[in-house]
Amino acid sequence: MDLGIKGKNALVCAASRGLGKGCAMALAREGVNLVITARGKEALEATAEEIRKSTGAKVTAVAGDITTPEGRAQALAACPNADILVNNAGGPPPGDFRSWSREDWIKAIDANMLTPIELIKATVDGMIARKFGRIVNITSAAVRMPIPELGLSNGARTGLTGFVAGLSRQTVQHNVTINALLPGPFDTDRLRGNMEFNAKKLGKTPAELAKQRADANPAKRFGTIDEFGAACAFLASVHAGFITGQNLVLDGGAFPGTL
Repeated sequence: MDLGIKGKNALVCAASRGLGKGCAMALAREGVNLVITARGKEALEATAEEIRKSTGAKVTAVAGDITTPEGRAQALAACPNADILVNNAGGPPPGDFRSWSREDWIKAIDANMLTPIELIKATVDGMIARKFGRIVNITSAAVRMPIPELGLSNGARTGLTGFVAGLSRQTVQHNVTINALLPGPFDTDRLRGNMEFNAKKLGKTPAELAKQRADANPAKRFGTIDEFGAACAFLASVHAGFITGQNLVLDGGAFPGTL
């Protein structure tokens, strides 16, 4: 299927590895011009070169912290006319809510709620003027099924989801959609870090716990970043103009609900 986005411009956040990298690679395969950003310059440059060699796409790497005004300004300057925005930022650490300070909460909200909103604010009017825009927020399956040790993430990402629920109904008439991808267990550094945290509490090795969790998933495995990227590319495509305000769970069937 031709996704119809060849030549479009995309800003993909936290794209040096993991789910962001999967999204960037999938968009590049469709001929999208990329600006990718992440904090680690070396890893980001390596990913940019990998995408260029694999797809032939134009890739600009902008190292910086997207959760800061300076980091956002640098990324937006490199992609002033974004047709596609993939919001993504590392989730806050796991823990017990009793140990979290106000500063911990503010940091989580800044990264996982306010930063995406600021980037939407900076790009959405240009998308409306051009009559094409696709915004994809990478959040978490915890928005649908909260994970106790990820309370900071549960709260901040649910706040973003509520905000987008209203805005996305206003922009769709201009062919600008806003949706979220809610990853469950994907084979990423984030998953491995959570496994290490929980393995210590349970007296298991991370490998033992990972196998146990994978076997418990209906798919009997964890997801891959290529699968995630493909879903992102479709939501960014010309074929997804009638999909907005939705939260697509990618979790191998782990969420037990009907809806």
